[in-house]
Amino acid sequence: MSLVLVAIVCAFTGLCYAELASMIPIAGSAYTYTYATLGELIAWIIGWDLILEYAFSNMAVCVGFAAHIVDLMDWVGIHPSARWISPAYLPSGLADFSGNMLYAPGWHFGFNWPAFLIVMVLTVVLVRGIRESAETNNIMVLLKITAILIFIAFGAHFIHPSNWHPFYPNGWSGLLTGGSIIFFTYIGFDSVSTAAEECRNPQRDVPIGILATLVICTVLYIGVAVVLTGLIKWDTLVGDAAPVVNTLRKLYATNGSLTLHWVHLVILLGALLGMISSILVFQIGQARVWFAMSRDRLLPSVFSKVHPRYRTPAVSTWVAGIVVGIPAGLLDIGTFSDLSNIGTLFAFVLVSAGVLVLRYKDPDRHRTFRCPGGPVFPVLSIFFCVLLMVGLPIMTWLRFFVWLGIGLCIYFFYSRKRSEFCPPHRAR
Repeated sequence: MSLVLVAIVCAFTGLCYAELASMIPIAGSAYTYTYATLGELIAWIIGWDLILEYAFSNMAVCVGFAAHIVDLMDWVGIHPSARWISPAYLPSGLADFSGNMLYAPGWHFGFNWPAFLIVMVLTVVLVRGIRESAETNNIMVLLKITAILIFIAFGAHFIHPSNWHPFYPNGWSGLLTGGSIIFFTYIGFDSVSTAAEECRNPQRDVPIGILATLVICTVLYIGVAVVLTGLIKWDTLVGDAAPVVNTLRKLYATNGSLTLHWVHLVILLGALLGMISSILVFQIGQARVWFAMSRDRLLPSVFSKVHPRYRTPAVSTWVAGIVVGIPAGLLDIGTFSDLSNIGTLFAFVLVSAGVLVLRYKDPDRHRTFRCPGGPVFPVLSIFFCVLLMVGLPIMTWLRFFVWLGIGLCIYFFYSRKRSEFCPPHRAR
């Protein structure tokens, strides 16, 4: 039910995003659109927020990737020290598969090297240049969906229905909190809306594209969630960065099925490929935000420098890699996902509010796509995004306000004075 709630929220927001994107005849991110329509300050807040969203979502994915690499090493019989394959901060501690506590909750001496190294390797790849191929992307998506369907099909044979009782263990508050926590799994759906200008019939094609994407993702997510929670009690999955493959590993240990052993490997490899493509996409997105804000003189010009040989934004790409890589080696997946969630939800609130503001301030501007229902969908988008934000922990809110405060200080004491809108006598 949490997944359905999030999908509904994303549908409202995606339609608002599509209207905003259709007003600007160029491809780009929320930062690009708000800069051109709502002004510099709102664009700065969105850009600063997108850095938070992209960076922390990738940190979470990197920690998950590391957990899958550890599982792969275990599959081939390699068992490195836990000190070098787990985060330095473990809020719930770390136990082995027998339940023996390896590290107590809190900080310990260690570093998650797999999480750090995957970012650094992909950063080198991005600096040297990578061409996005629709065909390659389609193959990657097909492999990921195949791995998901294999898990659902084989896992369904080992389900214990008693694991689903009680169905709502924490009631409505648990459903809301669950939606808040898993929201970052839907990050990226809004990219569909940026293609509004390329559609033959945007008013028809954009809603179909957004809603079809959300429906397919939600059906797959629900399938995985139903099977996973049928295989093992839900509360044993808390804090697990690789719940699917670890569950299959436990199942093989008790069942001994050779088929399950190889299914585990196939799903593990599919998950690794999926996470690599995800990290690549969001590292590109984060570097582009740094680059765009620097080009608009809101960040130092060094971030918009292009590599003389590879013609890529090398400095922005390296900064994005370091900003993601080091924390990914130190912190756990829960901290990252919560901050990514609140950053994304706040950005969606601003986008939805921007649609309402522009309908009032600039009603005659050409829109290839207009969100149906008048103000209803933007208002519902704002309401549900705020509702999900309320479900996040208070510490996440405090960290978010600190991040936002730092960003506003940078803007008022540095960026505004260098902006192209700043009067010449005030520019520095």
